Amino acid sequence: MNCPDPQDCILSLAEAVKWRNELRKNGKKLVVTNGCFDLVHRGHASYLRHAASFGDELLVLVNSDASVQQLKGPSRPLVSEQDRGYLLCALKPVSRVVIFNDSRCAAELAALAPDIYVKAGDYTLEKLDASEREALLANNTEIIFAPFVGGFSTTNIVEKILQTGK
Repeated sequence: MNCPDPQDCILSLAEAVKWRNELRKNGKKLVVTNGCFDLVHRGHASYLRHAASFGDELLVLVNSDASVQQLKGPSRPLVSEQDRGYLLCALKPVSRVVIFNDSRCAAELAALAPDIYVKAGDYTLEKLDASEREALLANNTEIIFAPFVGGFSTTNIVEKILQTGK
């Protein structure tokens, strides 16, 4: 269920674990996915809608500004972590967001023990980060790979902007 104010849907890990435990107590399935979501585009929207369809609530683990920079380089992120979290929480499929500081979210996945984990179809079980995969498997989390929506990427959008701006 979405929050009346998207800002209220951005939780700390401890708050998210408490929320997750309430869901479990009420027989609700939690779906989790993760990513940078630097510039939210149609590919993200399609992916999030698909991910949400597998359970009752969708929690998105969002890379912090520091971890995006570590993963994508010094010119990123383009949008701050709080603004990315707010935007995601404003989308109908997203129930809650947790911003995490590491480049990988294994600790968050272990703590949340989601029923279902969804990753884009350009991943496979072998391509998942080993620590994240281990956390998921240790909790018997079902892992689903959503169809990949090609032609959309933040990197391509940035490159197009830079090319047309010259």
